[in-house]
Order: sequence, then C-alpha cells, then structure tokens
Amino acid sequence: MAALAAANEHSRGEVATAIAVLRQRFGERLQTGAEIRRQHANTITWIPNQPPDAVIWVENTDEVAQIVDVARTHRVPIIPYGAGTSLEGHINAPRGGVSLDFSRMNQVLSVNERDLDCVVEPGVSRKQINEYLRDLGLFFPVDPGAEDATLGGMAATRASGTNAVRYGTMRENVLNLTAVMADGSVVKTAQRARKSAAGYDLTRLMVGSEGTLGIITELTLRLYGIPERILSAVCPFQTLEGACNAVIQSIQLGLGVARMELLDPPQIRAVNTYSKLDLEEKPTLFLEFHGTEVGARDQVESFKTIAEGEGAIRFDWAENEDQRRRLWKARHDAYWAIKAVWPGKDTFATDVCVPISRLAECVVETEKDIAASGLVAPIVGHVGDGNFHTTPVFDRSNPREMAALEGFLERLAQRAIAMEGTCTGEHGIGQGKAKYLKAELGEGLAVLRAIKAALDPLDILNPGKILPA
Repeated sequence: MAALAAANEHSRGEVATAIAVLRQRFGERLQTGAEIRRQHANTITWIPNQPPDAVIWVENTDEVAQIVDVARTHRVPIIPYGAGTSLEGHINAPRGGVSLDFSRMNQVLSVNERDLDCVVEPGVSRKQINEYLRDLGLFFPVDPGAEDATLGGMAATRASGTNAVRYGTMRENVLNLTAVMADGSVVKTAQRARKSAAGYDLTRLMVGSEGTLGIITELTLRLYGIPERILSAVCPFQTLEGACNAVIQSIQLGLGVARMELLDPPQIRAVNTYSKLDLEEKPTLFLEFHGTEVGARDQVESFKTIAEGEGAIRFDWAENEDQRRRLWKARHDAYWAIKAVWPGKDTFATDVCVPISRLAECVVETEKDIAASGLVAPIVGHVGDGNFHTTPVFDRSNPREMAALEGFLERLAQRAIAMEGTCTGEHGIGQGKAKYLKAELGEGLAVLRAIKAALDPLDILNPGKILPA
C-alpha cells in the first residue's frame, strides 16, 4: 500500500509539472477551474464524471504535437474533446491528465467541388459544414443526430446515424486524416484518391480508435450532390414486427431509401409531447427517399406496396422542406423528449446492431425483455442497417431499478452478439462497453491490445477506453 501511495504521489507530481510547463506556453488558454474541468468530462450519460486536471484550447496541429511531447515526457494522459456529445465515457479522464478542446480548430480549409471532397479541421460541426456547402449544391451526409457533433469526434467514434443506410458511416466517408501520434510525430494516413492499395489502411485504423491511437487534427471528407428530389413520410404500423419486416424486405430488394427510422409507441408518446406533434402511438417508421423526381416517386410506390403487406396503417407525407425539417428535428430530439416526459429520472442511451435479417427478431425480443424487466425504455433506431437504440428511464438511487437496468443492458448486448451482431452500432466502446469486447471479438482483442501497445507504449492517449482492464 505504501508503494502504491508513493507511485500515485509521484504521478500527481508529474501532472503538476506538466501543467506548469504547458501554462508557460499556452497562458490563459490553459484552465484548471473545477467547473471547466467538469464540463470537459462526461455530461450526458450515467457514467460518473471524471474530470481532467486541465483543459487546453488548441489552435493547430503543431500545438497538439507540442502538448504530446510534454505529456510523453511526464507520462500524463491526453483526452481529445470535440463537443462532448459521446455517450460511452469517451471524454472522461479516469487517470486525470489534460483535455484538448478542439473548438477553436473549426475551419473549413478547402472544398474540391470537382472531386466531391473537402478538408476540414476537427472542430467543424456537422451543421457548420452543411451550411458552408449548401450554396455549392453539396452536402456531407453522416448525421448522428447531434447538430453540434464535431467531425473529428464523429471520425474518432466511427459515427453513423440516420443517413447511413444510403451513404454509409464515417468509415466510408473519411478519405484521409492527419493525426498526432503518441511519439509526437504527425502522420497523414492517405492521399485524396477514392481508392488505394498502398499498404495497411491507416485511415480505417484511426477512424473509430476513439483517440487511443492518435489525435485527429485534420480530415478529408467525401461529399455528395444535394438530391434533386427529397420525399419524407411517417408510416405507422399495427405491430413492431411488421415495421421491422417492411424494413428488411425493402433493404433486401435494394430500394434506395436514404433514411429509415423506427420509433416504438413509448418513443412516439415522448416525441408528441416534446415536439408538439400528433402522431398515432403505434410502431412508426420515419422515411426519406432521395433521387430524381421520377426515381424518388418510384421508390415510394415500391415501399408502400411492401409496407401495406406488413400492416402499415397509412402514409403521412411531409410535402415541403419546413415540414420535413420539423419531422426530422422531432426524430433527432428523441433523447431530449424522453428527458422531458420523465422529468427527474436518469436516462441512458445505448445501441446495438444486428444483420438486417435478424432485425425483427432482435427488436421484438428486446421489447419483451423491457416489459419483463419492468423498465421504461423507448426504442428508436436507424433500422435500415440493423441498428437500434433503447433509452431506459430509471432512478439511480433505487437498487431494484438499477439491478433491472444492469441485467437488461447485459442481455441486450449479449443478444446482439449471439445474433452475429455488435454491442455497439455507432456509440463506440469508450468505458461503458469495454466489458463486451471479449465476447464479440474473441482473440481479436489481443490484436487490439498489440496495436495499442505498439502505437502508444506509455498509454497516454485517452487511457481507460476501448480495452477492458
């Protein structure tokens, strides 16, 4: 015990020394106030807040490299911070250290219209890039729901969202990136070509690494032309299984649906209350079709035929852009709707993803599990790619509810893995889901550990994330 105490005291001394060195370089851009540190740790999940020792607002790649050099010398952890919208403890600092706030690295550096790509700093938000691109007739499609989510954070967590069924996830839409590695070197992972067979795929290695292998300071992203025609609809079904089966059939038939979002009755009730809508409290699909005027209409008719065979009650169309924006804002506000409808309760958003053929089975079993557990846990999902979320509502001080919640979350993850799916479709691993990686990856977990040890031997880059202790 005495040796452990001495080691901890030495560690705290190294942190203090590193902060003193960094303060000389960054002045007022380094802050150690308790409230600022708390704001830069977990804020919107049930995982306890573990603040860093200091926060630095960085402005360029060279500054990040300088900080890494100091951190490496003193073995001080570094935790990248975008907008703080992650849900699995990614921005917590379980061992203390320095949080790097990228909000000042928020410039769109270039747009290559003819190549359909752009280069951005990591602090650019999803909303910001699309406002910048709108007058060029282009857009960036990855839409995790949080408008202020930063593109660097989205790449780090391999985010996806509502458009993934047509346009893919961050994995498909990051062409290359620049990162500061644990040894202080600055690496660009690829060129701008749309494909390459030049060695290991460093871009894909970094996308989804959650800041544990390198710190992203620049990204080149794939862009798309704004569709000629966008049609949106709300389609309630008699049963949850029928809604899921309609999704499965439309994907198997290759319909080019851009968005397919499922909301179960409890989630519809919350959305109605919070967003002032009047939707029928039935299992409901929110849909969006992109294409030409003729192509989009053809997709709609094909989907209607499928849906009617699976118990669709009707289609309610969003005929203009304002209606469409209101509809999708209500979908994106689903989490906050739950918070508002069950005030004073704790909430926890989690997700899983399964092969599309197992979607109905997994969702129906999950619905039964929620009922048997005595929980309130609305379901909402990007079901076009087999990904769905639940948001349990609970009282943290109630041991019975906590036990029911923990059992449900364990069964949810294991159910998805047993169906050849994943414990996380888009939220990442962070701290919260590390315990499931062995079941999902088997011996692949040892390969992850070897990569981490090779690239970050001192374990200073976002330690305590992804890999189970």
